[in-house]
Amino acid sequence: MTLTEFDIWYRSRYRRTSSALTATAMILSDLLGVMLSFGSGFFLVNLYDLSAINFKSFVTYWPYLPVFILVFQVSNLYPGISLAPSEELKHFVVSSLMGHGGIIFSRYIEDQEFDAISVAFIISCVVSIFILLSCRSITHSLLSKFRLGGIPAVVFGGGTMGRMLVDRLLNSKKAGYVPALILDEDPALEDVYHGVPIIRDTKIGPEIVRRFNIKMAIVTSMPNLDAQEWNAMLHNSVFAFRYHVLIPEFSNITNIWMSVRDFDGLLGFVTSHKLKMFWNLGIKRFVDISLSLIIGLILLPLLLAIALLVKVTSPGPALYGHKRLGINGKPFKAYKFRSMVIDADHRLKALLASDPKARSEWDVHRKLKDDPRVTKVGKFLRQTSLDEFPQLINILKGEMSLVGPRPIVEDEVVKYGEDYRRIFSVKPGLSGLWQVSGRSDTDYNERVAFDLYYLQSWSVWLDLWILYKTIGVVIKGKGAY
Repeated sequence: MTLTEFDIWYRSRYRRTSSALTATAMILSDLLGVMLSFGSGFFLVNLYDLSAINFKSFVTYWPYLPVFILVFQVSNLYPGISLAPSEELKHFVVSSLMGHGGIIFSRYIEDQEFDAISVAFIISCVVSIFILLSCRSITHSLLSKFRLGGIPAVVFGGGTMGRMLVDRLLNSKKAGYVPALILDEDPALEDVYHGVPIIRDTKIGPEIVRRFNIKMAIVTSMPNLDAQEWNAMLHNSVFAFRYHVLIPEFSNITNIWMSVRDFDGLLGFVTSHKLKMFWNLGIKRFVDISLSLIIGLILLPLLLAIALLVKVTSPGPALYGHKRLGINGKPFKAYKFRSMVIDADHRLKALLASDPKARSEWDVHRKLKDDPRVTKVGKFLRQTSLDEFPQLINILKGEMSLVGPRPIVEDEVVKYGEDYRRIFSVKPGLSGLWQVSGRSDTDYNERVAFDLYYLQSWSVWLDLWILYKTIGVVIKGKGAY
């Protein structure tokens, strides 16, 4: 495609190049989220004791709303694009604590008492994290649906990495950037990739900026350029843009906590395996035990009812212990509510021997969507993921974690290849990044990629974000069977 043809194509599709609309939408979303949090805190206190507080009085605290927005701005929550989910969660937690803590402290200084309204703001602080994240998720979806939030960006490089980047930007609701143009010198490239024009000239960056005021350039690897051509492209074309992102060729090291170090003028990227540090393992274990006990106690009546239902509707035990591989390949029994008939293994062998289609599906996913071995109650338990809650026992025993790689069987080891030892150097999890990103719909290559990302980018905030996302995935029943 020529620059003249791109001019016509671009101006018919894009009218703005700034993040102002996205930032405004996020601010309005956060304002609504904080207001709903205030209302939730006051409502719950009022529900407990009608005389303790006037529910409608939470409106009188709305003048504090701009303070929350200011704190969010200082925490780099605007415009709210290309921010790692775990980072977003961390910033919201810290900012919400500061905002609500400021209100509670100022009220105590003024009234010298800790009253029901202070309790309401403590509740508001707790629920605000879930509400703020939910409001933002809905806002991102709306912006994506109505094509209002995309900020045009120029991608340098049409090779494997460049095309992967374009695919992810086009399919992401939260990335915020939309690939408007690909620049590459490779003559073998076509004129368009997935609707994105390609111009075979990496020197026109300044002209693109002058004509269209595009502010973002994202640079991927281009093997056809030598070092001198690469440096010339960066200095004469890429740096004409206001913002530029460089995606290194070794981007399979997906660590969001990667930092930069200077080795006497040489640039280095520092990464670490955080789950090899004993204090991080201690924190993760504390979270596992604390949340497992809380969840177990809250759900105990439901779990007992499910166990009774399984026993009544199908002969056999309520719980089923399936042999899985844990940390460093150590086998253990992963507990689940029994969702299959008691002779499931024999039926599976017979089915796979007689049905090539089922055999093929089993070889790929190690699961069957229409599994004849599953009971009626078991099908419901699987769709809602209630069958997996007995694994809280495995977590308390130290065999599993709340979040981690999916526990696998011996036959699946080969699917992980050379990455197996690295991924399973940590405990498998009740939930994980692959579950909240597709669950059973993902293939093994995607699972490995998700597990490696989790391993390289672990933090308490990432675990908490995955648990938050797990709630939504379970409610939707997405990918569960």
